[in-house]
Amino acid sequence: MFSSFGSIDDETPTDTAVKRLDGIGHVLSGLDISAIQTQDDMNRTLWTLDAASKCVRAVLAEFRTQPATEQLVRKSRHLIDLIERARDQVVSFQESRAVLS
Repeated sequence: MFSSFGSIDDETPTDTAVKRLDGIGHVLSGLDISAIQTQDDMNRTLWTLDAASKCVRAVLAEFRTQPATEQLVRKSRHLIDLIERARDQVVSFQESRAVLS
């Protein structure tokens, strides 16, 4: 066997899930709410937040039949909280722009 593929077999489902959550967090770290200028920017940001939330929930759904580790649950909750706070900021930003218009 190729030695470079040996680590794939050693990875647990939890390790894979944590890597997926890290990837979702990486995508979210690239969002800049202060850079929203247009309605399209706002829609794209909200779509990204919704997609990220669905992805986190999909990762958790893989563990419905087996207990998720504390690390996985903690990381998932943290991401969901960040997504909800970012969504609130976007919505309040949208509302403040509507008042100014």
